[in-house]
Amino acid sequence: MATSTDLDLAFSADPDLEVAPLLSDADHWQALLSAWLHQLAPELPAALQAPAYSLGLSLVTDAEIAELNADWRQKEGPTDVLAFAAQDEATDGAPPMPASGQAEPLELGDIVISIETAARQAPEHGHDLEQELLFLASHGLLHLLGWDHPDETSLAAMLARQERLVKVPAEP
Repeated sequence: MATSTDLDLAFSADPDLEVAPLLSDADHWQALLSAWLHQLAPELPAALQAPAYSLGLSLVTDAEIAELNADWRQKEGPTDVLAFAAQDEATDGAPPMPASGQAEPLELGDIVISIETAARQAPEHGHDLEQELLFLASHGLLHLLGWDHPDETSLAAMLARQERLVKVPAEP
């Protein structure tokens, strides 16, 4: 039985960032995100169920994420993770896949993570940098899939789901 889902991942890591080779390895992230999508598949609304997905993951500097944060959220300064969902309307019943021809992967959107912010806050969460990045990537993925945390109850549910996701081993 498959333990991952087809994923077309557009991965980038700012070349000026000093990160462990594993953290800048596209294949590593591909395997993790595919495994997470596989685990989440039974929970997804029909509009977000697809045979394959596409998403972007970018590891950036504080300066890059601060600019995005200001442009898109009108908030000053860096943040740890931003998620730009491409399927916001999919949960309203819009068909996510083309009606004819070979189906393209369902575009979920983009996750952007600041390595510098992640490195600063990892000790506060009792994580090393890799654990913190996994947690932030899982948070971003859940946002792309429609999860949100407008109150403490939904935040607690989202954090619990992230904990279960990051425990899923990726295929080598």
